[in-house]
Amino acid sequence: MTLKLQRIATRIRPVNPPALRISGIPKPIAAYRALGAAASRPYSSETPKEDDDEPKSLPKKASKLVNTILHGSEQARQELNDTFSKVLARGKYLHELATHRIKPDRVEEYSAILSDYYPRIVKELSPSTKLVGSWITHIGEQDTAVHIWEYDSYSAFSEAQGHIASSKEFQQLQKQIAPLLRKRENQIMLEFGFWTTSSPVTTGGIYELRSYTLLPGRLLEWEQNWRRGVECRKNNEQLMGAWFSQLGDLNQVHHLWAHKDLQTRKETREKAWKEDGWAKTVYNTVRVVQNMKSQILVPLPFSSLK
Repeated sequence: MTLKLQRIATRIRPVNPPALRISGIPKPIAAYRALGAAASRPYSSETPKEDDDEPKSLPKKASKLVNTILHGSEQARQELNDTFSKVLARGKYLHELATHRIKPDRVEEYSAILSDYYPRIVKELSPSTKLVGSWITHIGEQDTAVHIWEYDSYSAFSEAQGHIASSKEFQQLQKQIAPLLRKRENQIMLEFGFWTTSSPVTTGGIYELRSYTLLPGRLLEWEQNWRRGVECRKNNEQLMGAWFSQLGDLNQVHHLWAHKDLQTRKETREKAWKEDGWAKTVYNTVRVVQNMKSQILVPLPFSSLK
């Protein structure tokens, strides 16, 4: 009996998955998904055929790409990043999310200086540079200013930075702002293709910036679900912009919403659950999120979105 069991055991081998072909998805993304499918395939106790002695593999091109990604090839990472951008982005503008953490006792002074400084930048650099909006956090990280800039291209962004650096007047204003801050950071973003950033408008209400950090490699999945999910909410709420990060903190998504007030926000979000497809969107997207954050913002006097 023992000998018979040993013979059976020697014949039990894992069944390798067939080469996966995922149509309609760019090669780097398909390669990631093929690798994941192979890793999660259960083992089988069926007796393999003689020609299965050698393990099957992914298609040659996909296998090569997966190998370079796993071994940290900069070229492979850049190819994946570029592919996501081409597939998901609107492809027209570049956006910058700038966050300034202000010393608590200097918020009013900060606001006064920027009320003069930022409109002058827009005037001098228009039309290639625009200020989408500027806000102070009302609920969230207190004493924090959030600014969203729009540029025609990476070249326009570089030109704007160069102009500010070479202007004695702007440099002087920056020196006035620096002592008022605890920290500052920025992030370069691209618009999602399913939503255009709002033009200047006065809503007279509050804004909500919702930020999500996704699991690496899951941005396409997020976009596909949110493209459908946003249709469930657009009749009740105003989505002012939707972006994903390109430089700075990566794997992040930002949505900017406008609400009349907090009570209206509560009511409109409750209405979304009555829409067909919203619950499915939440179910499908929450699984790819590492963490999320919501900030309630009030516009500064010079903001284009008020």
